[in-house]
Amino acid sequence: MDLNYNENQLLYVETVRKLVKNDITPHILEMEKAHRFPWPIIQKAWEMGVINLCIPESVKGFDVDVFSSAAIIKEISYGDTGIATSAMCNDLANVVISQHGTEEQKERFLRPFVEKPLLASFCLTEPGAGSDNSLMTSFIAKRDDGNYVLNGSKCFITNASYASQFTVLCKTGSPAGSFMACVVIPAPSVTAEDIPDVGNATRTIDLPTGGRIVIGKPEDKLGQRLSNTASVTFEDVVVHPDQIIGNRRFGFKYIMDVLDYARPMVAAIGLGLAKRALDVTIAYTAERKQFGQRICDLPVARDMITAMWKKVELAELSLIKAAWKIQEKAKDAGIYASLAKNTCAEAAVFCSTEGLHLHGGYGFTTDYEISKLARDAHIIDIYEGVREVQNMIIGREIV
Repeated sequence: MDLNYNENQLLYVETVRKLVKNDITPHILEMEKAHRFPWPIIQKAWEMGVINLCIPESVKGFDVDVFSSAAIIKEISYGDTGIATSAMCNDLANVVISQHGTEEQKERFLRPFVEKPLLASFCLTEPGAGSDNSLMTSFIAKRDDGNYVLNGSKCFITNASYASQFTVLCKTGSPAGSFMACVVIPAPSVTAEDIPDVGNATRTIDLPTGGRIVIGKPEDKLGQRLSNTASVTFEDVVVHPDQIIGNRRFGFKYIMDVLDYARPMVAAIGLGLAKRALDVTIAYTAERKQFGQRICDLPVARDMITAMWKKVELAELSLIKAAWKIQEKAKDAGIYASLAKNTCAEAAVFCSTEGLHLHGGYGFTTDYEISKLARDAHIIDIYEGVREVQNMIIGREIV
């Protein structure tokens, strides 16, 4: 395994670092306090080709490998994990199409994201079904004309207020059904010109094929305020057979495939935040003096900075191995995806918490970035499977 970036990967990393340095980190506190959706950053990232990473070469014209994807997401997250989450959600929604869709479905459902800076939503979580997907009640029922009708509600859906397409996991036949399907619901395209900022408004989408989608008011969250999150309700949405991805009974398998892909990407988000927390803490403790010397020269502070650095480095190694396993399509890729997700989330929470502590009282104010990082970190430990679920997966595999 070569741990060095190749020429293409270096180009991606340098491109994203310029975006972060010029457009994100200098304005991040101002952007977060404004609580406006970061369309300008999304558009620039789209123009640079550093979102929609899972779209295959047959549609996009070039491939982005797993290592490059993780590196790109890590660098965006160094600037802001909310922006990275919104960008990564396109892949969360579209990777199942890329992996299991027909060539016609790939062209139909993925091509729009190549042509415009559009956003997608992955609709899995429900109010009564978080970690246990078997409890979901959204379902499709077949009509006499051969089409299906989708009904149900999802919650905590990233990009929902601005999405132009929804990838939905649902039961087949009835809410009590044993099988799950994956369906794609295209909606009228939405860009920054159409909805610059939804604010606290709801959104209703009347679909030309029948039925409607109701998007709830955006969630007021502890952190990641630059990422949009809202509920989504599907009311009598007509689904044609060619909107069903793969086998309509294999939805659970597709969930696992999506999450195995997504967990290292979430790990990359955690790693980016952990690195940022370490860097801002080193910068602060090198500047501020107490007891006649820089805080970073005090043994207790240096020990903590060392512990933060170790967390970051070990997290990066776990991410590299997970990315390699996924790229090689190894049978045990899932366990390493879970390991990377847990390790990087732990690094994010640890580094932001201890970094805030080393900032002292200043860290508890919103004038310092470390307070934002501490708030942002906690969701990384939760979404795409809480740490306990990852430990269940790891425990099941090793015994």
